[in-house]
Amino acid sequence: MDSIQTVFAFIVALGVLVSVHEYGHFWVARRCGIKVLRFSVGFGKPLLTWYDKQGTEYVIALIPLGGYVKMLDEREDDVPEHERHLSFNSKPVLARIAVVAAGPIANFLLAIVALWIMYMVGVRAVVPVVGDVAPESAAEKAGLYRDAEIVGVDGTTTRSWNDINIALMRSIGETRSIDLAVRPFGQEHEQPTSKSLPVQRWLVGDEQPNPIRSLGIQPWSPPVPPVIGQILEGGAAEQAGLQTGDEVISINGRYVSSWDEWVEEIRVNPKRAVEVIVLRDGREQSLNLVPGEKALADGSKIGYIGAGSSPFTWPEERVRDIRFGPVAALGVAMEETASLSILMVDSLGKMITGLVSVSNLSGPITIARAAGASIQSGLESFLGFLAMLSVSLGVINLLPVPVLDGGHLVYHFIELIRGKPLSEKAQMFGMRIGLALIMGVMFIALFNDLSRL
Repeated sequence: MDSIQTVFAFIVALGVLVSVHEYGHFWVARRCGIKVLRFSVGFGKPLLTWYDKQGTEYVIALIPLGGYVKMLDEREDDVPEHERHLSFNSKPVLARIAVVAAGPIANFLLAIVALWIMYMVGVRAVVPVVGDVAPESAAEKAGLYRDAEIVGVDGTTTRSWNDINIALMRSIGETRSIDLAVRPFGQEHEQPTSKSLPVQRWLVGDEQPNPIRSLGIQPWSPPVPPVIGQILEGGAAEQAGLQTGDEVISINGRYVSSWDEWVEEIRVNPKRAVEVIVLRDGREQSLNLVPGEKALADGSKIGYIGAGSSPFTWPEERVRDIRFGPVAALGVAMEETASLSILMVDSLGKMITGLVSVSNLSGPITIARAAGASIQSGLESFLGFLAMLSVSLGVINLLPVPVLDGGHLVYHFIELIRGKPLSEKAQMFGMRIGLALIMGVMFIALFNDLSRL
């Protein structure tokens, strides 16, 4: 059932993103007097086809991994004399620039709309309160303390741990001081104080950066009982005979009182057999468990079993509803879209220079799993995921790489400056290089996906 939901969420998300992106091209092309031959969502065999009064063919195709708008163009097909004025290549260069740029712009507008709706509906988020501070960490040296609420990072207001994570990610790879604005939890009337956390080439090359924990900050969470709520198929937990609803009593004779203690015991026992006592249907049972092994970026290895905790309830005072009126929500949505765009550009730049590991690239498998998880969490979570993905698509398409919209824009701007287009030979050479780059990135992303599995 989860797999079906994941696939469904992935198809819906990608279908919306592609449709909006291609409609941007389509809408501007029509208004520039360009004849559109085909509007396709997906590739491959057409599943559904119809035509409008202007002769445009609309297609929903079998493979939902993209789409395209095919316009009348003398460089691709023979165009009758009476229709040459309707072709893409016959239009002024500024009109062609507008058509090409319209796709990514449509994605940014979609992100704004999705976030606008999300903030009007309301988002339920955990208040970012510090639960613990690691000894000798940057947080401890800066004077951060338990039960401190983080209300700002480097001047940016933070309402949730997600806000903090995004704000911190801008500093990855840098050498400077990160400024946190904090105040005691529950003391809204108190003026926040600033804590400066110096970092040096922070998280450079880290394959799975966790900005919050790397500073020595442990987010507050309620005590979670050691009750199994989820079992990963084929994992060590399933192989050992663990079942959902089992309450862990002890491991190797050591009493376990919380989920965190249970996780810590598993982490320190990779590939080592342990005896687990669980309470099942009122009776204690003994199970032999051999945790799997996972390598971390620093070379150390931890154990894992493929199990999750049962649902638990957060205290009401530790959770807040983030909701705005229509006007305020629009402002927040525009601000967040701009912030995500800047973060995306910055991250790509750091990835090119080696400050951020390419292992952070994600492909269709990771995107599908994230889509499934977001739709399970509710409408607001799915809208947030859709907005982030839409911003990513918009930014990536504006990269100055031939094959992408950004590459076409470079060609058109060169034509605008020179007064004539680049030669067909030069354009085709650039396209081949661009295609090779895109295929290489797709291969890395898919490899990363499979590695995560």
